[in-house]
Amino acid sequence: MKGIILAGGKATRLRPLTKIISKQLLPVYNKPMIYYPIETLAKAGIKDILIIVSPEYSGQFLNLLGSGSELGVNLFYEVQDQPRGLADAFVVGEKFIGNDSVTMILGDNIFDHDFTDSVSSFKSGARIFAKKVPDPERLGVVEFDKNHKVISITEKPKYPKSDYAIVGFYIYDNKVIEYAKSLKPSARGEVEIVDIHNKYLLNGELEVNIIEGMWEDAGTFDSLLRVNNLVAQRVKQGDLK
Repeated sequence: MKGIILAGGKATRLRPLTKIISKQLLPVYNKPMIYYPIETLAKAGIKDILIIVSPEYSGQFLNLLGSGSELGVNLFYEVQDQPRGLADAFVVGEKFIGNDSVTMILGDNIFDHDFTDSVSSFKSGARIFAKKVPDPERLGVVEFDKNHKVISITEKPKYPKSDYAIVGFYIYDNKVIEYAKSLKPSARGEVEIVDIHNKYLLNGELEVNIIEGMWEDAGTFDSLLRVNNLVAQRVKQGDLK
């Protein structure tokens, strides 16, 4: 299993904080944000990790992380010249993935969930994760039937069909590369991760697992402040390092 951390983009919602630095290099209490997704993958047993970065910040990541040996992983880097959407990660990372399956985590998503069993037991298809949230209309929303089987996944629906949102941790088999290559850009000009989910769903190969615990998408001022406070509290309690 290979790992990908998507850490590109412009992070305009966090300007001026991100005017001269990548969002994923901002601090979350006592560590740069990028450490958290690296540690999440490493804890799940994934040691070969590709970090996809914007060209203007590539040197910052390399200076901070190097080979990854200090964190117990092997880090590789690819530059995404333009932010073309989450699904573009599998096109940019095609050579790195090779013939393996792949787990992707978004570089601004912070979890305390242990994904070890989900990664080690994965065989084929796609396995993604959802969490109950108070504002699902901001995110990709999964709809279940009464037997908890997935019916649909919709990106940022005006009228959500559930309050379960897809979080930024995804496991796919090798077909994800060809699926990503086949996608057409959406109205906002990006290849959407929800379209990959729906390709697997159409083929009966999509599994959605519900997670509990802390999950934050630290992409706004409010969520960045909230996750800093949460992590600080957890570290002081001894729950996190």
